[in-house]
Amino acid sequence: MALRPFHSLLFLTLPLLATLALAPIAGAVDAASPWKRGIEHQRQADLGDGTFLNPVFAGDRPDPSVLKDGDDYYLTSSSFDAYPGLPIWHSRDLVNWQPLGHAITKNVGSIWAPDIIRHGDRYYIYFPARTGGTEGVTRSNYVVWADDIRGPWSEPVNIGLGKYIDPGHAVGEDGKRYLFLSGGDYVQLADDGLSVVGEPKHVYDGWKYPESWDVEGYAQEGPKINKRGDWYYMTTAVGGTAGPPTGHMVITARSRSIHGPWENSPHNPIVRTVDRSEPWWSRGHATVIEGTDGRWWTMYHGYENGYWTLGRQALLEPIEWTDDGWFVARGGDLGQPLKKPGGESVGQHGMALSDTFDGKRLGHQWSFFNPAQDEYRRLSFGNGTMSVQGKGKTPRDSSPLTVIAGDKAYQFEVEMEIEPGAIGGALLFYSDRLYVGVGSNGEKFVMHRYGQERPSNGLAAGKGGKLWLRVTNNQHIITFHTSTDGKTWEKYPVQMEVSGYHHNVAGQFLALKPAIYAAGEGKVHFRDFRYRALDY
Repeated sequence: MALRPFHSLLFLTLPLLATLALAPIAGAVDAASPWKRGIEHQRQADLGDGTFLNPVFAGDRPDPSVLKDGDDYYLTSSSFDAYPGLPIWHSRDLVNWQPLGHAITKNVGSIWAPDIIRHGDRYYIYFPARTGGTEGVTRSNYVVWADDIRGPWSEPVNIGLGKYIDPGHAVGEDGKRYLFLSGGDYVQLADDGLSVVGEPKHVYDGWKYPESWDVEGYAQEGPKINKRGDWYYMTTAVGGTAGPPTGHMVITARSRSIHGPWENSPHNPIVRTVDRSEPWWSRGHATVIEGTDGRWWTMYHGYENGYWTLGRQALLEPIEWTDDGWFVARGGDLGQPLKKPGGESVGQHGMALSDTFDGKRLGHQWSFFNPAQDEYRRLSFGNGTMSVQGKGKTPRDSSPLTVIAGDKAYQFEVEMEIEPGAIGGALLFYSDRLYVGVGSNGEKFVMHRYGQERPSNGLAAGKGGKLWLRVTNNQHIITFHTSTDGKTWEKYPVQMEVSGYHHNVAGQFLALKPAIYAAGEGKVHFRDFRYRALDY
């Protein structure tokens, strides 16, 4: 029996907020940025002269999957432990993207490597998810579907295949639907795309790079299938996602049949960081896209040189077809502007991270970290206030609310009214094992360092009161300011350096994100969250 779609309370989101100015912080370097500045002074790729400068998506947008649907493009990316998850974006030029909402609210685990497709009149997103820690890990693959890209989306349908990750949808010459999987296997799907038929079969052995290359591990994953002419093309990631900057890469193979045999491209790897001096590291996990102007492109992720903390950012590069039917990358030095794809921009890129909390539901810039299924019941809205019921005792077990920052330097602040028994705070949050920030019960502070709590003269529950917090991340140097009236600010006596708050230190493939949290027994009332990128 087909599942009925459900209406996510979070899919209908608030309008973009106007840019809000923050007071400049002493010591911020004022220098010309090679990027154009957009909403809240955030960097944006479109330079306004017919060119763009990567990243197309600044900040943590890993494993980008792009669907071309007529003159429109739709994109989703890995959301991992953030819920609502599977964000959906819309573009008509592959450079400027506007948010549509999210496809999933039900926590099924850490989500990564989705594939967004259209089959007939219906949209589908296939994705793997993982629950559990270093012991007792459970994996499965899921699909959500919708008759309108804006939703409502179905609840996640578990299709199994627990030993595999990174499903990629394809339709064969026989008209049947298939999922290609990690390790070079594939399996047939039922006609409705909501279950598998039979057992997976091995069809592709991959391409082996030279042993002398420095890589994280072979890890054949992320298969995406394109049909061009008489050929099917399978574009795959190998070399691991993080680790050495020269590890991750894009390869491709082709076959006249969906069932193989698959022939490796003589141009492999199509994309790879060759030297750590390059502006983008660990480039891989690509989607190949035919542009509306007939040009072809590949979108993939990469780490910015020196900024693993920002996560894997989405990069766009032109590709060119050779006379013998292969494609090669033509982006060259991704530190230089490239000619934009054709297509009309339908609005300013990105979204505001600031929030005046004057709506009736959570804005689409926000996501809980690893929430319970009833997490949204902790929230209530009214009179420009988001009230959050406390949970747990520290950021570790409080499911903080996070936003994705894409700038090397930025500042955010928030007003809090803390009820007796509650603790509220502002953070830079990587995971439940690694974060930095300042919390308070309205009277006494607690410093969060290295994912640990360092009370300042003790932190006793039951106080309550108002407090403003300001957090500045200036190229990994973190400073905190506090205020009791929102006008006069006092610098917190401890500063931090956080360039090591990333996957190669703490695992989990996440990013360091601005966050707020409410812990303890009472509520924390948040008002006027303001974000602004800084020059550097």
